[in-house]
Amino acid sequence: MKLESILFVAVIIVTSGCEHNGLDNNKRVAQQIIEADKAMSEMAAKEGFYKAILAFADDSIVKPNEGEFPIIGKTALAKHWRGKSGPITLSWEPFKAEASISGDIGYTLGNWKYITKDSILYGNYYTVWKRHSDGSWRVIVDDGNNTPQLIKKE
Repeated sequence: MKLESILFVAVIIVTSGCEHNGLDNNKRVAQQIIEADKAMSEMAAKEGFYKAILAFADDSIVKPNEGEFPIIGKTALAKHWRGKSGPITLSWEPFKAEASISGDIGYTLGNWKYITKDSILYGNYYTVWKRHSDGSWRVIVDDGNNTPQLIKKE
């Protein structure tokens, strides 16, 4: 009986440690995705939204467009945006990220702000990210919508 109790406690300790390590890894990967999202926002502020999205896009990116069919694929997106720099006054900040247990896919949620000559527009967004074999994160889906005001993290 005593040996069984010791083995039971040992199994609990080992499996708890594995679960804890998995959760730690998941949080680390989610933080990497947030950093990629922030780097894309910084690039957009310097070089324009379209250039930033294309720089971080996976070849299979899907970009929904209001009132249109989604654009599928990096080549099609580049063609759609050819000659356009995109707004430089668009900025965003992720407030949440989660990653898959395997650590190869995840998403960010955040708020964006677009300053025009006449007004300030607000919205929220989601971006789905995929890890490439070189460790870099690439956008596979990016979309958002307008909101009446900036939605803050609860």
